[in-house]
Amino acid sequence: MEYHVKDLSLAEIGKNRIEWAQRDMPVLSSIRERFSKEKPFEGIRISACLHVTTETANLLITLKEGGAEVYLTASNPLSTQDDVASALVKYFNIPTFAIKGEDTETYYMHLREVIKREPHIVIDDGADLISTLNKEFPSLADKVLGGMEETTTGVIRLRAMAQQGVLKFPIIAVNDAYTKHMFDNRYGTGQSTIDAIMRATNRLIAGSYFVVAGYGWCGKGVAQRARGMGATVIVCEVDSIKALEAKMDGFWVMPMIEACKLGDFFVTVTGNTSVIRREHFEVMKDGAIVSNSGHFNVEIDIQALEELSLSKKEIRPFVEEYTLRDGRKIYLLAQGRLVNLASAEGHPASVMDMSFANQALSAEHILKNHRNLQKTVYKVPEEIDRGVATLKLKSMGVEIDELTPEQIKYLSSWEFGT
Repeated sequence: MEYHVKDLSLAEIGKNRIEWAQRDMPVLSSIRERFSKEKPFEGIRISACLHVTTETANLLITLKEGGAEVYLTASNPLSTQDDVASALVKYFNIPTFAIKGEDTETYYMHLREVIKREPHIVIDDGADLISTLNKEFPSLADKVLGGMEETTTGVIRLRAMAQQGVLKFPIIAVNDAYTKHMFDNRYGTGQSTIDAIMRATNRLIAGSYFVVAGYGWCGKGVAQRARGMGATVIVCEVDSIKALEAKMDGFWVMPMIEACKLGDFFVTVTGNTSVIRREHFEVMKDGAIVSNSGHFNVEIDIQALEELSLSKKEIRPFVEEYTLRDGRKIYLLAQGRLVNLASAEGHPASVMDMSFANQALSAEHILKNHRNLQKTVYKVPEEIDRGVATLKLKSMGVEIDELTPEQIKYLSSWEFGT
């Protein structure tokens, strides 16, 4: 299979949208310019499992400009932008295997297609590509120099693989870069999630009770944006430190079972399973809207919701109405999958600029240093992380101070006191 996309006639629309996104990705564009001259990936095959968006397209084009053979598959069945997938095939000669709404069988068929290209480097978002490669293609996994992981859920899975001794090559946790999680997770997830809920429902957020499950960087972003829209925000947490932080940030904090009695909107962003369960659905208000911005569709117990319901129907695109036995109606967005990519367009390009700059430079780091890396999960090297921040500030026209020689000496000494 050369590629598998929905409709190549969509390619022109996708190309225009890719170019529009590039205007807001100056850091990645500067890396692309260098890569196009130096060709660091000449002769290298890179397989990526990422959300097929305009921002992802610019990352893949950057790697291809650097000399790589690049292959792309979707990291979520509902996150693909079909026009972008078509443009990558038609205009950029990047074999892409992704169709929005593909079933699970097709999803894994696409994963296997990019694995069969025998990649030297892999890029993942959720760890499905790497776990499938390790389980089903061990001989090919042994040839991989290294990989990168984009999201919190994937990093958790890969660290578990490393601890169990089954990870076959080194991984750089791009998600853990400061210029990724502090900005992409917080500002990207915050804005795109609210955007998706508004597009899907056309409901007013102001004056509502908005429940956020999880107060990591993604949860912080969603809570901040919901408050900015005029909602009363309730945070549900299992971590006492994060719960305390949410309280000190001015949010209501309570167990999910109590929040369900109040909530009009619910968003899960935990990376865990069964966060909203049967007992929660049983006490939700009539008309509650439930969604997920964590990576997989396991945070909401959809099977329990179906068992409690007499019927369901799609009442709007990506909005399913479940009618419960007592007559209440609960609305599930995007089948419990990533609402910000299913119902909207994902993160804005300006924030993905930093995330994908980290990806591009981490790929180069792996290529140069793979012989010295162990089969475990590494943080993004600090010089890459700070370098991305420096480039981003420069692109924004922002200058900062530098330490004086006296200050450098003071910070490196212990003799100076009161």
